[in-house]
Amino acid sequence: MRRGAAVLITALLMLAGCGGEPEDQSADKVTYLTAFGAVGRDAFAWVAQEKGYFRDAGIDVTIRLGAATGENLKVLAAGQAQFANLDLTGTWILAGKGEFRDVRTFAAVHQQSLVSIVALEGSGITAPKDLEGKKLGAATGSVNQLLFPAYAKLAGIDESRVEWVNAPPAQLPALLASGRVDALSTFLIGARGIEKAAGGRKTVVLPYSEYLPELFGNGLIAPSSVTDGQPDLTKRFRDAALKGLRYTLEHPDEAAQIMKKAQPAADVTAAVGEITLMAPYVKPSGVIDKGRVTGALTTLERNGLINPGLTADAVVDFTLTPTE
Repeated sequence: MRRGAAVLITALLMLAGCGGEPEDQSADKVTYLTAFGAVGRDAFAWVAQEKGYFRDAGIDVTIRLGAATGENLKVLAAGQAQFANLDLTGTWILAGKGEFRDVRTFAAVHQQSLVSIVALEGSGITAPKDLEGKKLGAATGSVNQLLFPAYAKLAGIDESRVEWVNAPPAQLPALLASGRVDALSTFLIGARGIEKAAGGRKTVVLPYSEYLPELFGNGLIAPSSVTDGQPDLTKRFRDAALKGLRYTLEHPDEAAQIMKKAQPAADVTAAVGEITLMAPYVKPSGVIDKGRVTGALTTLERNGLINPGLTADAVVDFTLTPTE
C-alpha cells in the first residue's frame, strides 16, 4: 500500500515538474536579438517575457544581446536568431547596397530616426560644423556611420576631417567621459546614461533628424524565410512584443527593473531615461506607413547612400505590419 502511494506521488511530481509549471513542449522556440545590448530602448522584450506575453502567444523566446545593425544582421543571416530589433534606416542602407537583402521589417518601434551627435557641454561642439578636426565615437557596424555621409553633406561638415573611433556599445559613454573621443554618434535617448557616466556633466545633442526628418528608427525584423514561411508565428511574436512595448512606455520604472532582473549589469536610471525620451517617437501599434517608407528610401537614394531601385515592398512585409 505504501509502495503504491509512493509511486503515485512520484508520478504526480513528474507531471507537475517537481513543483514548478510544466514546460510547454508545443511552444515555438525562437531567439530574439536586442538592438543594442541591455538598455532602455530594448526593455520591452524582457517585459513581454516577464509578463507572460510571449508565453501566452505560444512562443518560448530566448533573448540575446545585440551589437548594432551590421553585427545583428550577420547573426540573422547565419540562422542564429529569428527576430531582432534593428535600426531600420541602417538595415535599409545595407539592403540598398546589395547586402542582407533577405530580411523584412514587420513593425516599427521608433517612427523617426533617433541617431544623433552627443557631446558634453564645454567640449566646443555646439553645431555640426564643430565636428571637423574631432574624434567621433560610434558602435562598430552601427547605423551612425552608415548615415553620417548624408548628415555631413546636408549639415555642411567636411567628412574627411572627422576621425572615427569604433568600440562596443557598452564602452561608448566611457570613451566620451574620459576624453578619448570628442563626441559620440549614438541615439539621442542615451543622453542621460552618458551624463551619468560623465559624472553629471550635461550633454549637447545634435539630432540627424534635423536634416533627415523622413527616416525611421528601430523596428522589428526577421529573415524573409521566417516572415514568408511562418507568418502566423511572426504575427504572434509581433503582437506580444508590441504589448510589451506599450506596457514599457506606460510603466518605465517597472520596465527598467524587469530588465535589471534579467540583466544585472543594466543601468536602471539610464534605462528609465531612454524609455522616457523615446516615448514621443513611438506609436505602440507599431504601424508602418508605406508612403513614408518610400519617402525614406528616396531620401537615402538622393543622398547616395543606396543604389536606385530599392522599393518599400523589398524591405517591409506589409501583409504583416500592424495598422492603426
